[in-house]
Amino acid sequence: MPQIIILPHVELCPYGAAIEAKTGDSICEVLLKNHIDIDHACDQACACTTCHVIVREGFKSLNPSDDQEDDLLDKAWGLEPNSRLSCQALVGTEDLVVEIPKYSINMAKEGHR
Repeated sequence: MPQIIILPHVELCPYGAAIEAKTGDSICEVLLKNHIDIDHACDQACACTTCHVIVREGFKSLNPSDDQEDDLLDKAWGLEPNSRLSCQALVGTEDLVVEIPKYSINMAKEGHR
């Protein structure tokens, strides 16, 4: 079973985490099931960018992004070449190292630090 290693995030996961994941589950689903409350304002419908993550390792093992996800990612805070919407990125067979950006569009508007 692949593992998702979450890098430390000040508010959502201060010490980081290592989580077992089932192939085919979205990164967002796995985080939420394991009490890492990543923002997902559109309820995982690929209609916002609040669940944006940066996949530091294992990116190529994910399913490819589609045009809708790519268009939305252009609006994400802190976009990098290995960025994905966690609601659309399905876990493959390799371990992943994932960083949750410090801000999302929602967090920046609400003034979180």
